[in-house]
Amino acid sequence: MPPLSDNNEANLALYFLVFHNSAISICLPLVPKFPNISPSLPSRLTSRHTAMVSPAIALAFIPFVVTLLIRYRHYFCLFYRAVLVRRVRDYLTGIPKEERAFQYILTHTIPGDPQHILETFDHWSYHCEYLSNLGPQKGILERLIYEKSPLRVLELGTYCGYATILIAQLLPLGARLYTVEMDDRKAAVAEKVIRLAGFDDDTVELIRGPSQEVIPQLKEKYGLSHVDFIFMDHWKRCYLRDLQLLEAHDLLLEGATIVADNIIFPGAPHFMQYVKACGKYKWRIHRTSLQYFRAIPDGMAQLTWTGLQ
Repeated sequence: MPPLSDNNEANLALYFLVFHNSAISICLPLVPKFPNISPSLPSRLTSRHTAMVSPAIALAFIPFVVTLLIRYRHYFCLFYRAVLVRRVRDYLTGIPKEERAFQYILTHTIPGDPQHILETFDHWSYHCEYLSNLGPQKGILERLIYEKSPLRVLELGTYCGYATILIAQLLPLGARLYTVEMDDRKAAVAEKVIRLAGFDDDTVELIRGPSQEVIPQLKEKYGLSHVDFIFMDHWKRCYLRDLQLLEAHDLLLEGATIVADNIIFPGAPHFMQYVKACGKYKWRIHRTSLQYFRAIPDGMAQLTWTGLQ
């Protein structure tokens, strides 16, 4: 499968285009070919041949369409839940899905209990509407936070605040998490979720704005001289650019850990090519599954900054 963009709808539409083109390329050679019909023949003969062609094309397509539906059923299910259901409910309610999720969290969770909020998010995403949160399948992030005990953490891509809460509850005393979200609507939801979980500005600082503008200002504007743990879960095409910005502004402590989500689906090939070729990082891929879709493979990249230039 080709690497995709960061827009979920564009990703899924591209997959279906690939499936459609694949089916056509396979089926066309199998379509029965009929001899040229002379204009002098009766029109009823031409109509008879035309009538024969349509069922033949349909019959040739059926087994391949069925095969594609079976093979990629999980991606079709993802498209249905992430795109179609969302659009219908957006239209019916006039409220974006992130706000609908927060309303559910607000009425079904225990304020000040981060773990219960995460579990409620998971229940909503499994049984109500799909949200592209980190999800419970990617426990490697929890393990690394626990092992590294970082004091200054940078998260790129807050979304609804799921991973923010997960990280914040594992931080040692005196640590601080800076989380960056460029979408004002999502940042507003995340702000409410983070405060509902009981984290104040001293523990979690939510920064609104594009990551390429925020990163160069971290030292002067936000007083963040260095970071020892970075979690990337924003636009995949921005992974490489933002990693190089962190390097250029000397924000990485030697031995700093960078975790990048969705390395396999939808993928960040240019980011991984750079990491493998530059010689500045020790790296490994932790294979897992897409959040809330165990049948769709995914992975997280773990990088360690060596400080070598």
